[in-house]
Amino acid sequence: MRAFTTEPSTPKGVSIPTMTANILWADDEIDLLRPHVLFLQQKGYSVDTVNNGLDAVEKAKAKEYDIIFLDENMPGLSGLETLSRIKLDRPGVPIVMITKSEEESIMEGAIGGKISDYLIKPVNPNQILLSLKKNLEGRRLVSEKTTSDYQQQFRQLGMRLGDKHTTDEWKQLYAELVRWELELSKGQDQGMTDILRSQWAEANELFSRFVADNYLDWVNGKGGDTPLQSHQIFKAKVAPHIKPEGGSPLFMVLIDNLRLDQWRVLEPILSEYYRVEEEGLFYSILPTATQYARNAIFAGMMPSEIEKRHPGKWISEDEEGSKNANEDEFIGAQLKRLGKDVKYSYHKILNVNAGKKLADSLDNLMGNPFNVIVYNFVDMLSHARTEMEVIRELADDDAAYRSITKSWFEHSPLFDILKGIAERGGRVVITTDHGTIRVNEPSKVVGDRNTNTNLRYKHGRNLTYENRDVLVVKDPAQAFLPRANVSTVYIFAKSDRFFVYPNNYNRFVSYYRHTFQHGGISLEEMLVPWAVLKPR
Repeated sequence: MRAFTTEPSTPKGVSIPTMTANILWADDEIDLLRPHVLFLQQKGYSVDTVNNGLDAVEKAKAKEYDIIFLDENMPGLSGLETLSRIKLDRPGVPIVMITKSEEESIMEGAIGGKISDYLIKPVNPNQILLSLKKNLEGRRLVSEKTTSDYQQQFRQLGMRLGDKHTTDEWKQLYAELVRWELELSKGQDQGMTDILRSQWAEANELFSRFVADNYLDWVNGKGGDTPLQSHQIFKAKVAPHIKPEGGSPLFMVLIDNLRLDQWRVLEPILSEYYRVEEEGLFYSILPTATQYARNAIFAGMMPSEIEKRHPGKWISEDEEGSKNANEDEFIGAQLKRLGKDVKYSYHKILNVNAGKKLADSLDNLMGNPFNVIVYNFVDMLSHARTEMEVIRELADDDAAYRSITKSWFEHSPLFDILKGIAERGGRVVITTDHGTIRVNEPSKVVGDRNTNTNLRYKHGRNLTYENRDVLVVKDPAQAFLPRANVSTVYIFAKSDRFFVYPNNYNRFVSYYRHTFQHGGISLEEMLVPWAVLKPR
């Protein structure tokens, strides 16, 4: 595409073009469209014209055009045939189909041929100009409008951050920050993106203080502002949708470590197959780690309650084996407590082959009133990014991390599974256990050899830490957390901090800075998306 040039000023009575672009216009009645061509030339566009499809194909081969206008009904080579041939040589060029016909089959053929726009004759010059701006300047115009809108909201967001917020208001604020993150990432204004990130950092600092001040009250059911939490989400948002045998089956799909921004880019992909009946956010318990948060979801209990009520089923961090090996049993016990004594299935997908196998066996699951699917890819991606240089480069920032998540989903067995469920009339509750944050600020910590290795939370004896950087839980029983011994203390990193031992401090800071971690307190980790999907 040719460069767009903006003039600083325009003398009176002189029309200065705002952009330059090469246009090819193919129409067997091109002589009758001479006024339109002159209009575009006066606007600064370079326009080549032909009166048949074959000449259009040859012109497009010989010269690079920024956009092509193509009449659908031409003698010899039709518009659709011309479209197909041009796309072979110039797959990326935008093509606008112009036709007298409003036949559905022609429209479908043009859309299937990946046209950029579709106009019905007679067309006026302004319609042509609008199509040009949409296809050639659209991204710039959208970026400018988004930047302008965020500039107007910037001060308001800043003032809201200074207010005291309820748990629901924090969810609303987080959703708004995510919306602006997604909108600004589409544009080219890095300055506005940087400003948003600074607002986001401020929000996370304030949110961390909010959680530190209130978390123990929430988990103990004290106060009037207690949010929906991990151990309550199943009872509140899943169980009510489980119908007895003979009804439409419900699938609970838990994608480990899925953030709200990632869900927002996956949601449109699913919109062809599902309507979103209901959606929202709940608060993950601490630590925002799979062992704690996911077990809490499936058991409907806090970790220390699981340890008591399911003897031997809570696997501590210093023990060998999977820390989430008993989810199936937890689900069954919770269903019975809730009066949902129905046939159910549980599947944990850890690789592509297991996903494909499940996609192929969906018919066997449709007789179950309830099915649970745990999909682990996003969590594995997060950890792989830390450990593998190639993945770190591919997912360099949050936008790239979202992009990889989207690309994976579009080509994953999980997408096939969800499409298959929709085709069979199944309903879906989709959610996750916790999110993740790109850490930036190191915080020194000292512990003994039995201290766990997580970078966002620690538990152990005789921990030394920076008080301002952490939420400290000196009595794990207050937070319903397992206690290894009488002197066990838990600490949770606030905002984007990560724990580093003084030994080899600089090396570990360099290695872990800007990696995605979870376990601590941040908007991204604690505010967890859920949605109820109904097939179209």
